[in-house]
Amino acid sequence: MDVIDPYPPVVPPGQDALPYEDGEPMESKRHRSQMEVLLGSLEDAWDARDDFFVGGNMFVYFSEPQTRGAKFRGPDVFVVLDTDRQKVRKSWVAWEENGKLPDVVIELLSPSTEAIDRGEKMRVYERVWCTGHYVLFDVDDGRLEGFRLVGGRYESIAPDERGDLLIGSMGLALGAREARHRGEGGVWLRWIEPSGEMVPTAEETARGLKKRVAELEAKLRGDD
Repeated sequence: MDVIDPYPPVVPPGQDALPYEDGEPMESKRHRSQMEVLLGSLEDAWDARDDFFVGGNMFVYFSEPQTRGAKFRGPDVFVVLDTDRQKVRKSWVAWEENGKLPDVVIELLSPSTEAIDRGEKMRVYERVWCTGHYVLFDVDDGRLEGFRLVGGRYESIAPDERGDLLIGSMGLALGAREARHRGEGGVWLRWIEPSGEMVPTAEETARGLKKRVAELEAKLRGDD
């Protein structure tokens, strides 16, 4: 006769059974645009790689109790390294990802969220997720601040000579740069190559190509 375990293990729900959107828009158009810049430029720059995932405004589930109504959702932008990029995901569910959680988290500050980003969220990223790098960027005034995990606690990242913050696990930095995105100028948070050059967006790549074609055509015509 089979013995029925009176206390079977609780299997937490998977991503198909969990909420993956809350219907709340991002703080502003600028916040949405900034997120697009970070997501799109990294996806394009690492197009040949299948060992990472970058997400934005996406739920991250890290514990079974959290699935039962906790308000914590996830970062504005996050990067997970050494994972399967091709896997289709509605949200990031740690127990469906071999326990992996984000290696890099970026929060885009606003007056309504800054206290949470520096309080509750920072504690979760530091002590529960053990996220290696945590970066805060104010989309309105360009303030940039970063932390790296050392001995289980966050320490401030000292900016380099350009004012950029090194994200060692990615071989890139994050820096505030003057640029234009879809006709909107100002200071944007950008991925920065070791050379100091910005990782380009698709728009910037297209502009650069158009400029080179025009220069080549002018040269062929013999224009001064």
